[in-house]
Amino acid sequence: MNFAPYCQPPDRELRYSKLTLPKGAVDCHAHICGPEDRFPYASNRIYTPYDALLPDYLSLLGSLGVDRAVLVQPSIYGEDNSALIDALKSNPLKYRGVAVVNESISEIEIDNLHLIGVRGVRCNIVDLADSKGVLPLTSLKKLADKIAPWGWHIELLMHVNEFPDIAKSFNGFPVPIVLGHFGYQSCALGIQTPGFQGLLSLMREGRAWVKFTAPYRISSLGNLPYDDVDTFAKVILENSPNQIVWGTDWPHVMVKGLMPNDADLCNLLFNWVSDESLRELILVKNPEQLYDFR
Repeated sequence: MNFAPYCQPPDRELRYSKLTLPKGAVDCHAHICGPEDRFPYASNRIYTPYDALLPDYLSLLGSLGVDRAVLVQPSIYGEDNSALIDALKSNPLKYRGVAVVNESISEIEIDNLHLIGVRGVRCNIVDLADSKGVLPLTSLKKLADKIAPWGWHIELLMHVNEFPDIAKSFNGFPVPIVLGHFGYQSCALGIQTPGFQGLLSLMREGRAWVKFTAPYRISSLGNLPYDDVDTFAKVILENSPNQIVWGTDWPHVMVKGLMPNDADLCNLLFNWVSDESLRELILVKNPEQLYDFR
């Protein structure tokens, strides 16, 4: 196989955020990578991370004041959820998971994943789309029909601007959809693209959720505080505050510019959401609903 180059490791300096997070706060988007010698990465991956292990992640959560976490299957593992399952089993009360599966998954397999904390499946539309702007809706619908009885959702890694008919495409879809990175659209394109406006429409109807994650993946500025993301955060907040969750995106794989520190990223949330009760909604109440924390 071709060598998949190593990406930057996270900034491992532990700092405190500038304000105290509410009790029960949830990081809704993080990845556990490795150890590689125990959980080998897929041979067709496009990057190789340095080990980003659960103890390191827990130390980070402690420094930020985050109590619970949602672990998302990274693309480097494909459909092998072994590392994710291992992490979830270590504390099923505090962790939830988003796995990668295919439409042939059985009810028994879904039930087993549900018991250890999985509450959604992730689909990488960036790579799965047959061509730009095309959704594999038939496959997604089959998968959604299977997971719907468990109350799961489908998380889509997609550039929302490439799908101008997103609201129509997901009309009557069996489960909610979740989009990371503010819709994963370059800030340079602005908020008026049909795809972004369609996402806002889905959120207003309660059919879609957005993660406030990874501003560095959509900003055109290349460094903190990623001011051009502020407009997107403001519009989404004004549109549907009940459909927003937040996450660190640790360990920030494939960041091309300067690696940010997680405390500085956490502080951005306070820039976007100045109201304390609204922060509690986004950090505690919304994730409890979406991920079935009890």
